Amino acid sequence: MNEHQQTLLEFMQQQSDKLLVQTMQHIGLTFISLFIAVVTGLPLGIYISRVRKLSGPVLGIAGILQTIPSIALLGFMIPLLGIGAKPAIVALLLYALLPIVRNTYTGITGVDSNVKEAAVAMGMNKWQVLFKVELPLAMPVILAGIRTATVINVGVATLASYIAAGGLGEFIFGGISLNNTNMILAGAIPAAMLAILFDFLLSLLQKLNFKKVKGTVKIAPVLLIILSCFYFIPSAYGSKLTAGFTPEFMGRQDGNLGLVSKYGLKIHTIVISDAVMYKAAQEKELDVISGYSTDGRLKAYDLIVLDDDKKIFPPYYAAPLVREDALKKFPELEATLNKLSGLINDSVMTELNYRTDYLHQTPERVAKDFLQANGLYKAPQQSNGEVVRLGSKIFGEQYILTNIYSMLIKGYTYYGVETKTGLGGTKIVFDAMINNQIDVYPEYTGTGLLAILQAPSKVIGQLQTSKDSTYNYVKTEFEKRYKIKWLKPIGFNNAYALMMRRQQANELHIKTISDLKRYLNTK
Repeated sequence: MNEHQQTLLEFMQQQSDKLLVQTMQHIGLTFISLFIAVVTGLPLGIYISRVRKLSGPVLGIAGILQTIPSIALLGFMIPLLGIGAKPAIVALLLYALLPIVRNTYTGITGVDSNVKEAAVAMGMNKWQVLFKVELPLAMPVILAGIRTATVINVGVATLASYIAAGGLGEFIFGGISLNNTNMILAGAIPAAMLAILFDFLLSLLQKLNFKKVKGTVKIAPVLLIILSCFYFIPSAYGSKLTAGFTPEFMGRQDGNLGLVSKYGLKIHTIVISDAVMYKAAQEKELDVISGYSTDGRLKAYDLIVLDDDKKIFPPYYAAPLVREDALKKFPELEATLNKLSGLINDSVMTELNYRTDYLHQTPERVAKDFLQANGLYKAPQQSNGEVVRLGSKIFGEQYILTNIYSMLIKGYTYYGVETKTGLGGTKIVFDAMINNQIDVYPEYTGTGLLAILQAPSKVIGQLQTSKDSTYNYVKTEFEKRYKIKWLKPIGFNNAYALMMRRQQANELHIKTISDLKRYLNTK
């Protein structure tokens, strides 16, 4: 049964072990950060209720932190704290602070001054007034802040998987990359249920009178610590090495599914964004990563590609995909795009990627330098008003190719160009083409064969050892099914690959994926 025939329930049953692990990680991340936020936010809220002139700046700073987009905040944390749980916990802590600090301050300052004066008149000191009068009366408001912080953290924690911290976001981002609704819902539904459950339990706590809450307050820190420990339970069952795979790689037959079915590879795996994967391998936070054979970071971080000795990765020759109606609308387009055909081999593409990935040169500059070096660059001509829409996926190589195509079109034709870059995974950019939102984007024959056409395994077995057979098959099928044409191949093969640090691979005598499996199976 393939993924498109499965019901959501069948998919969740099939992935139940993984779902349990991710749910535990999600709960753990939520409550580690919440515990730290409560320990930090309560005293801070009490302090600014005593020193009122500081309340404006403190609440202002906490408010600004909460307005920073969560994915950006995680990005800021990576240079400081690397990847994994630490940056995720700090980001979640910062999001949780505002409601806790604000509600503690509001709750305490909202206590009737007559009640406080009566307490002082009875001989209470300032600490007794705080713990016996102010905090008990402010407790419902404080708990409302903690309740809000909990729900926020459950939601934001889904983004933690982008930086290899785990959680239910692994299913969500994998599903978005593969356009797999079951996978998206398998992550989104448990996350929503956790938010509803914790919100309900804390609403019950809010309704208790103080005598009952007083006992609960003593238990609460212990409960928070226990829930925080959920994060560390799955790691107790890890393997010798840790792999970091992108969301798309996790769900593809020419990815993790193939590694499991054809190699029987069982390795402790975390889902990670392509943007930080290579750096994590260089910094020894990951031992094995899924990458691309022409990626410039191979050279930059001294990584080696493990030989795919059982051939699960088909040829991935790059070529421009163009809508057939666009070729009719823009008669000069095909000849212009084909000027790139055969010009970029693997080593040239790796060098171009190296310049963007590691030297941080802009894709525009790299594209222009390449065209000038090959005598192909021409200054843009005046547009006649007709616009070719170029698309790309969300990684550097696609940006470079899109910029090369844009410059060729502007230099050799009178067409204008509109670019829609960073369209996410394969299915997102391909759907944009099917829905007439783009006219051209660079694609790979292996991706066309497996991810888009989803060819039968028998056909894949016959084709994947021959680059020409693969190209001819996808070319014929795309024209037949989608009225989309594969133009001439660019010349390089950017296959999926498993990579390791060169030094580590040499020390462990791992050259092939089978060697990796044997090493993991030895005691």
